[in-house]
Amino acid sequence: MKIFNYRRVPYAEMRAFSVHILTASGSFLAFLGVVAAAERRFTDMFWWLGLALLVDGIDGPIARKVKVKEVLPNWSGDTLDNIIDYVTYVLLPAFALYQSGMIGQPWSFLAAGMIVVSSAIYYADMGMKTEEYFFSGFPVVWNMVIFTLFVVHASATAALVIVTLSVFLTFLPINFLHPVRVKRLRPLNLTVFFLWAILGIYSLLQHFSMPSWAAVLFVASGLYLYCIGAVLQFFPSLGKR
Repeated sequence: MKIFNYRRVPYAEMRAFSVHILTASGSFLAFLGVVAAAERRFTDMFWWLGLALLVDGIDGPIARKVKVKEVLPNWSGDTLDNIIDYVTYVLLPAFALYQSGMIGQPWSFLAAGMIVVSSAIYYADMGMKTEEYFFSGFPVVWNMVIFTLFVVHASATAALVIVTLSVFLTFLPINFLHPVRVKRLRPLNLTVFFLWAILGIYSLLQHFSMPSWAAVLFVASGLYLYCIGAVLQFFPSLGKR
């Protein structure tokens, strides 16, 4: 006598759902980051954010490979991804900025408030991507911006200016780079991104203490990633074959 009725779950569905679990693991990494930031262990917090960034980078290609949308049409990977992204890209970096008191009080509190509110509005924008897969407006990658401020030991004034400028650019039709999906100058863009990431890892291993040459390269690569989208927007033939 069968007590439970069940159907065998096809392998394709199990494989597709495992991708959702991979994406959702970013929420646990974010939780570990919150714990670290609350205890002012900012190096540890950025390690967790780095792992979350890695998960965010690989889950999309895997999802497309196994056709998650077709296999599990009732589960929205895009919604799940946006939830995780808001926590890891926005909420946790804003909390770290506030918790560190980098800009002083009450400015750190106000800066964090500007970040979370402007980013929430940005996530509601259905036209945040261009046809070339650039982001239209600053794509609220606050994990990278706040991390840079920590690495370079930014002054209160510099940090406030950068945060305010980025919030302002969120609502302007200025293109920002997606280093993987944008085809124009892709080899160069990926090279610069990996250089920035390697130097960032080096900084974490050194607990935010780098020699001046490494700091200069880190800032230069970050500025390239921040500005190249606008450069390609205003010079539309650049990088096209």
